[in-house]
Amino acid sequence: MRRALLVVLAGSLLLPVAACDNAKKSTAAPAVSVAPPETLPTLPDYTVDTQMVCTQLQSVYSGELRQFGTAMGKLVSLKEAKQTADAEKAETDAATKLKAAGAKIREDTATAKDPDFQAAGETSAAKFEQSATDRKYFDRVKTLKDLNSTLQPQMAQWLTPVSSFCESTS
Repeated sequence: MRRALLVVLAGSLLLPVAACDNAKKSTAAPAVSVAPPETLPTLPDYTVDTQMVCTQLQSVYSGELRQFGTAMGKLVSLKEAKQTADAEKAETDAATKLKAAGAKIREDTATAKDPDFQAAGETSAAKFEQSATDRKYFDRVKTLKDLNSTLQPQMAQWLTPVSSFCESTS
């Protein structure tokens, strides 16, 4: 440790001496070249287009997702009543509504000019469609209490990629 400290100390003492020595050797003023300021490319502003797409997405919330919520309510009622055959049909109906919501999100965000927004729409749509196919979410919901405690966080997970764009433009 001492040796390293001595090396650093010696180097810091010799550096000004070397600088002075170099300054004496050079009598001419160094040439100064001034580079023109770099202009940064302007990024496209997608704000207006993003707002339009977010407005279109409102129809998903009031249409397909509302229909999904209604179908989930029916599914839970049938599960609580132990009407298994009807519950299976209701689950298929709810899955169809969930898949339709994903398809609508994909359709609406595909028209966005912002490629990141398009990708977010694709991600959200895939989450909806995955849950509609996998159906693990449906198995977790057996009572109205389950539905109330899981639906909001699940929706947030499905919608997060897209909602981050729409929240920033509101």
